[in-house]
Amino acid sequence: MENYIVSARKYRPSTFAQVVGQDAITSTLKNAIVTGHLAQAFLFTGPRGVGKTTCARIMAKTINCLNPTPDGEPCNECESCRAFNENASFNIHELDAASNNSVDDIRNLVNQVRIPPQSGKYKVYIIDEVHMLSTAAFNAFLKTLEEPPSYAKFILATTEKHKIIPTILSRCQIFDFRRIQVEDIANHLAFVARNEGIEAEEEALHVIAQKVDGALRDALSTFDQIVSYSGKKITYKDVIENLNILDYEYYFRVTDALLKGEFTALLLILDEILQNGFDGQDFLSGLNDHFRNLLVAKNKTTAKLLQTSPALRKHYEEQAARCSTALLFQALDICNQYDLDYKSSNNKRLHVEIALTRLSTLAKGMPSVTEEQTVSVSTEKPPVYEKTVTPSPEKVPVAGKEEKPVMPQEKQPVSSDLSEPKEEPPVEKTVPPQVSVEKDKKTPEPAPQEKTFTPPTTQKTTKPATENGASVGAKRSSMRNISIKETLQALRAKENGKKEGDEPVIATPFSQEKLETVWQQFVESYKSRSPSFALTLSKGNPVVKENFRIEYHVPNIVIKEDKLNVNVLLDFLKKELNNNQITLDAIVDTQMVKKEAYTDRERFEKLSKEYPVLNQLKDKLDLEFGF
Repeated sequence: MENYIVSARKYRPSTFAQVVGQDAITSTLKNAIVTGHLAQAFLFTGPRGVGKTTCARIMAKTINCLNPTPDGEPCNECESCRAFNENASFNIHELDAASNNSVDDIRNLVNQVRIPPQSGKYKVYIIDEVHMLSTAAFNAFLKTLEEPPSYAKFILATTEKHKIIPTILSRCQIFDFRRIQVEDIANHLAFVARNEGIEAEEEALHVIAQKVDGALRDALSTFDQIVSYSGKKITYKDVIENLNILDYEYYFRVTDALLKGEFTALLLILDEILQNGFDGQDFLSGLNDHFRNLLVAKNKTTAKLLQTSPALRKHYEEQAARCSTALLFQALDICNQYDLDYKSSNNKRLHVEIALTRLSTLAKGMPSVTEEQTVSVSTEKPPVYEKTVTPSPEKVPVAGKEEKPVMPQEKQPVSSDLSEPKEEPPVEKTVPPQVSVEKDKKTPEPAPQEKTFTPPTTQKTTKPATENGASVGAKRSSMRNISIKETLQALRAKENGKKEGDEPVIATPFSQEKLETVWQQFVESYKSRSPSFALTLSKGNPVVKENFRIEYHVPNIVIKEDKLNVNVLLDFLKKELNNNQITLDAIVDTQMVKKEAYTDRERFEKLSKEYPVLNQLKDKLDLEFGF
């Protein structure tokens, strides 16, 4: 039985041209050999299995080659090359610094350096894992490394450059080896499979290449392991079973169920995954990567970032076309949050199921891809961000001008008209007035529109209330509709190629009182959605500046940069004030944060400032309050 040689040794490069994924370094080394500009010491650093020691050996063989090629490659035929290939060269010495890291070992090496080569040009010393040398050994090596004999060359290799003392680094030419790309590893594995007569699926080789994290030696070792498992035919199924990798199809099935909002299907898929012995955190991490890949695949310019086979890339592109960008962003946020909190959870399975529960609710609140491409406003709901033409002040309905309560225990909705209010007859308080507005959408000119005032009546009407005559309850209902669709309006407009310049400019002036009224309306309606943001706005003190710029105060930069809530506020103000030129300017005011009393001492001091008699009572009765 012949001796078996592992692929990592059998296919170890013997020339610079055979080195995979390090073109910049090999080109530099070949040019230095051809021109004769060789430094006295080289430091090869980088991750494991990327070719550091291999390049050191090829370089040592090449500089001693008697007949090098014009492009700086060894001939592999001369006496020196044959001696090197047979591990019988007396001019090339390898030292493992992991086991020879003492001062005595370095002193022995220095003594050997003094002896010139008996044949060939140079004596080359390759010190592997050089970071393992002790500090004393480094110091003993310094002088020889800085001023070696002309015939001595040192090549140091390490995976941890930061452990080498700076005085050594300053005496070397440093070459940083990079991780090898997935595509390069997959192509090299395909080359090895062809030479070995092994039939391998392209997807299977890509999985191996992704698993090894840029280390070609690890990829070849894994390749040998898979060959031992499956024989002369390597399939994708064999690879994921042997390497204990979760199949991509699970993630595609989870995404399909998510788009349909089928929570039960998600639970069944999770149970199947756990029954197969996979960890819940591995599933969450893989699902996070899957959503990232879908987001990348939505754009053809970024689809090349997918380090997968062409067939799998096409699968990603097909599913990405059915997912909205907003859904993928929120899914990434949820998966990342639950992935970080996984280790602190007591019930791991329940933790993952809660994550899937939140994911299953995303599709219900998100618009579909077709809805993203076509934005339409239903006539059955209160108008949201509808482009309207401001009526002239002379024809504004009476009920829309006077900002007085027209219903018991409810405030009058704010009118979009900003003209001076006129005297008008009192309005009955039983039922709010309704306004019928006839709009000519085909005519873009800001001509006055005819409006008829409907007197109060006790009968129910089927006609929806318009903006100027809507009740407070209708406006609150409208605020509840300001959710995902309205906050994603900018995203939909971007995907449809819309520009703000296409909209007519509506710059209706408004007063400070009008702004404060509308501002308070937003605060009241937004409490159910974001209480903290609404509380901040209630203390924001909005002020109208030039060019319809509104300044308001926030306690910190985090609230200022809260684009989601700020955009909802801006859209609401534009609609209610009938002015699409409004801009918001948040000013950070740290004085807005009040110091709360937490301890007994702080609570007593706070109360004693309001009621000084407490201090007198405490002193008179000689009381102690436990602080």
